[in-house]
Amino acid sequence: MNANHNSAKDYRALAALRYEIRRFLNFSEQAARKAGVEPHQHQALLAVKGLPEGQNATIGVLAERLQVRHHSAVEMVNRMEKKGLIRRSRNQKDQREVQLTLSPRGEKILKRLTLTHRAELRATGPKLLAALSASVPVLRRTAAVRRVIEAEDQRRSSR
Repeated sequence: MNANHNSAKDYRALAALRYEIRRFLNFSEQAARKAGVEPHQHQALLAVKGLPEGQNATIGVLAERLQVRHHSAVEMVNRMEKKGLIRRSRNQKDQREVQLTLSPRGEKILKRLTLTHRAELRATGPKLLAALSASVPVLRRTAAVRRVIEAEDQRRSSR
């Protein structure tokens, strides 16, 4: 088969994946607003709290994690700081570096949103995983993914 050839199955798989991602993102955006923050602010809180161990939360790192320009990240942090979601402090080792941390209010909102998101992923994760594995066939070969897909297929057929 020609590697440049896309079958109807390929298009359906990619469309299903985009649909499941969009559904989750829509859920996430609504949950953030319900919690009193904008979706991008929720993403920023999560990015700061969820950085890999040993990586400092700086404006530059936040800009990279959110895939925005540096000045956009600065503006976002300014708004979040005014809203009491995030704090800035100087790095003790390098006074030139400004570190970001969540405020107690930011921590509380993120904790609540994370619980909500984890519950949603428990409910919809199998569909998302099935759509992802259909789009990336090599994933179908792993036993854990196969079990999730089989359970989702069984659930669908029992409706």
